[in-house]
Amino acid sequence: MTKFIYLIGYPLKHSISPEFQQAALDYYGLDVRYQLREVEEGLLASVVEDLRMPQSLGANVTVPYKERVLSLLDRTDDLARVVGAVNTIVNDGGSLVGYNTDVVGFVTALKDADFEPRDRRAVILGAGGAARAVGFALVREKVAWLAVVNRTKARADRLVSDLANYARAKGLATQVLALAWAESELRVAVKSCELIVNCTTLGMRHTAQEGESPLTEDMLGEGVLVYDLVYNPRETALLKVAKRAGAKTLSGLPMLVHQGAAAFKLWTQKEPPLSVMFRAAENALTKMGG
Repeated sequence: MTKFIYLIGYPLKHSISPEFQQAALDYYGLDVRYQLREVEEGLLASVVEDLRMPQSLGANVTVPYKERVLSLLDRTDDLARVVGAVNTIVNDGGSLVGYNTDVVGFVTALKDADFEPRDRRAVILGAGGAARAVGFALVREKVAWLAVVNRTKARADRLVSDLANYARAKGLATQVLALAWAESELRVAVKSCELIVNCTTLGMRHTAQEGESPLTEDMLGEGVLVYDLVYNPRETALLKVAKRAGAKTLSGLPMLVHQGAAAFKLWTQKEPPLSVMFRAAENALTKMGG
């Protein structure tokens, strides 16, 4: 019987996950198909419930459901529970188990780019599911100072409260604060940091915000690393702005593949063929014009 893995989110036109995940599945000759499930909000619960069927191995979860899906699962691993966001679901004999592979994907890509987060100053743009993974990853990696900037300040406050509680519980010295998305506050924060991570969908292909950048060239200083989790297009408007400002840049593609590789291992118990996955992801972006 053919098995299935899904990507659940909305919208999904930008996604290249089917291309690189299917390449990995085919590498092992598995009778498994990875498919998109573009789900409107009112249908989320029924779509997740369908994952219990025997033909389903599970799913990836993306914007805007990484937090909302938690209440629909039977259990989560420790990391997903701490982060408060799930991006991978495994069907364990009809029981749905949630994991967060974004944390390991984010850190692996960051360190592959020769950036050591410890004792650095960082700014996160956004406060959704991806931002939660990034925030906890950076606190775990012992950044010295971390600001969360979000258009809805209350949401940034909630994330910062969770991060501060986690840091205290672990005996970590990271200072965390929430900022409103106001130009004056944003300018001060990004000018004084060494890492900026865009966890919003600003600039994503096939959205109303395609071509937009959350920052302007004059906000950025030389030497800062600008890490855009948006991977399609490969060079977003933000990354173009950062390059013009003399900043270092990192696209979201390595994180995408590394989090996907960790998910692949959870579904199949096989070692992910990273070179196959990266090649397929890059080819898919090229075909999309990215």
